[in-house]
Amino acid sequence: MHLNYHFFKFLCPAIKSEILGGNIVACFSQNKEELIIEIQTKDDHPFFIRALLLPSNPCLSFPKDFKRSKKNNVDLFPEVIGKKITELHLLSYERAFYFILDDQQALLFKMHGSRSNILLFTEKDDLPSNLFRKELKEDQAIKIRDLEKELTLTWERFQQLDGNASQFLPTLGKLPRAWLKEAGYLEADLEERFSLMTELLEMMEVPFFSIFKKNDNYLLSLLPCQSAIASTADPLEACNLYFQKAVVRKNFETIKNQLLRTLNERRKKTLNYIHKTREKLESMEKEPPPSQTADVIMANLHQIPPGANQVDLFDFYLNTHREINLKRGLSPQKFAEQLYKKSKNKKIEFDQLRKNLSQKEKELDEIAKEEEEVNQSEDFRSIKSLLKKGDKFSTAKQQVQLPYKRFEVEGFEVWVGKSAKANDELLRRYTWKEDIWLHAKDVSGSHVIIKTQSGMNPTKSVLERAAALAAHYSKNKTASLAPVMYTPCKYVRKVKGSLPGAVMVDREKVILIKPEGPEEI
Repeated sequence: MHLNYHFFKFLCPAIKSEILGGNIVACFSQNKEELIIEIQTKDDHPFFIRALLLPSNPCLSFPKDFKRSKKNNVDLFPEVIGKKITELHLLSYERAFYFILDDQQALLFKMHGSRSNILLFTEKDDLPSNLFRKELKEDQAIKIRDLEKELTLTWERFQQLDGNASQFLPTLGKLPRAWLKEAGYLEADLEERFSLMTELLEMMEVPFFSIFKKNDNYLLSLLPCQSAIASTADPLEACNLYFQKAVVRKNFETIKNQLLRTLNERRKKTLNYIHKTREKLESMEKEPPPSQTADVIMANLHQIPPGANQVDLFDFYLNTHREINLKRGLSPQKFAEQLYKKSKNKKIEFDQLRKNLSQKEKELDEIAKEEEEVNQSEDFRSIKSLLKKGDKFSTAKQQVQLPYKRFEVEGFEVWVGKSAKANDELLRRYTWKEDIWLHAKDVSGSHVIIKTQSGMNPTKSVLERAAALAAHYSKNKTASLAPVMYTPCKYVRKVKGSLPGAVMVDREKVILIKPEGPEEI
């Protein structure tokens, strides 16, 4: 209800009492979709309005103080600087209000959910002369007077509408409608419905505001709330509380959950590696080393006829005869040499697997400690301190901040875009012209980049594995074979106005490959 007309009925008088007669001294933006307006009030103290117009969660807040950044900010609406605010009006039954300045300019706050915007009018009855969110082209045709609505909340009109709550009072919003539903509105007769509607309106006339959490989202309500996180009778404070919870706290929780998910994925992969490595070691321990077969061959050379492919020899290790397959084209001595070499390599592999297993078991303990530290974090400061701990959390940090997933194939880094927008960012900001770009042919999917190295070109094996990833992260992931095109990044370009992730490709080659995910590769 933070963008609801019934809340604005309390909010607008509170803003008006602070800013009426004050002068706008600054109007700027230093974050995406955020506008800061600084007003020097008639009592000569600053009053800040922060309008955050992110489509996902637009809201207003009124910080006590605001430190403007020395860089990465831009002045906006220069026409209003130095102008005095003479009036503030809430539009009738509408989620919008506007200031009138001493030169008759009007600044409209249109808080229409994901279409929220701030519009400047040379005069109140004109079309807007400037928009904050210029991509909302339809706002160029808005007139303030066309936004106002006149509603008659009488029993007669309620009867005419047959108790349809949305038509009777379109400004209700989700929470009041949910309250009516829980109160049995849909099953009630017409008189009972009107009685419930009257009761609801009376509750929403009480200036008491609660912040509560539902389904991981923070909400502001005018209705009584038993599970409120915070409550206040001050609408300005209610906006600030909502901002702290729904924006600041929500962003913190999102980053924290991303870190925990990344650590959980690392833990699963590590456990999977430990399980498979232990199985392989057990299997290797049960198998006799190839050197034993070589010993049997060398001890029985006199019994092996020339050109034989299979011989029956006495195995003094097992104290029994057994058949041994020889390698065609090699003498028994040369074949035994190969077996000795293979046995030596197997011992090296065995020692390396034990070493890897020990490292992974230590890594599993470290992941558990990292998860505990993240779980104990309660604010951005503690999360940032964790992300600064060198290599620790580096994987999680990359997953949160970078637009791609990172894999390593035979010493080459392979990057996979996380989404259509991430594909664009990956291509625009993170690639070099000689990097190799791959994408599943004729279907949607992730951009895949092989990062080239000075003096080293990706081998056929690296190219095939990257292509398998490109096929896996596409609509062709279930195909037995999928065509994947590839070319140096210098031949891939973005066309202005095209959809996110869409590109034009020149000089591409195509490879047919079986889609394989990271674990298979």
